[in-house]
Amino acid sequence: MIELNNVYKKYGGRKALENITLTVPQGKIIGLVGENGSGKTTLLKLMAGLLTPNSGTAMFNGSRMTRKVATNIAYMPDADLFYPYFTVGQLFEFYESQFTDFNPVKAKEIAAFLNLSLDSKIKNLSKGNRGRVKIAVTLGREANYYLLDEPFSGLDPMVRDDIAKGLIRFTDPERQTVIMSTHELKEVEPLLDEIVVLRGSRMIAHKAVDEIRDTYGKDATSWMVSLFREGSSNGE
Repeated sequence: MIELNNVYKKYGGRKALENITLTVPQGKIIGLVGENGSGKTTLLKLMAGLLTPNSGTAMFNGSRMTRKVATNIAYMPDADLFYPYFTVGQLFEFYESQFTDFNPVKAKEIAAFLNLSLDSKIKNLSKGNRGRVKIAVTLGREANYYLLDEPFSGLDPMVRDDIAKGLIRFTDPERQTVIMSTHELKEVEPLLDEIVVLRGSRMIAHKAVDEIRDTYGKDATSWMVSLFREGSSNGE
């Protein structure tokens, strides 16, 4: 379980996150939404153990979060940082050498599902296919948590649909949690169990999608728009 308690993070004099308290159990698909600069990437990096809070605590299974949690948490950044001269197959071999939980059989199954050739060189792939490669190597790990930073950013609708289907097919909803930051809330809402909303470095809501529909009679996207409008009208 990932637990953040009153987490505060700044870069120099700029606040990135403040007063973040959040518990993330296993077995959920969670959307992380908010305006640009609201702290989504920073929050994912904290949960991945790549950053340390200035104050507050970040815990994983009862222990303080460090880079060692990378053995249990698969983090996919927005940018791809792959060696361009690798083929897709060679990239899988590299990941297998770096992560003990990387399952090359599963990764190849994902690649086939996403229509990726193992012989294709990374440098020759389109942006859409690079997005597919990122998903394949991330979900190829048998991790407890998958943290995905804007997995649909800049991709055409067909690629986004393939990736969404891959998330459903290649994760175990009983034991694995997916947390994804996204600007494509309307498209991914059918996948989501919960939504976390950030605004101005603070968490302003954490709701179950079913609760939003039952309580407010709205889809998640309409609810979020209303939430931001109410905040603006209150001078936030």
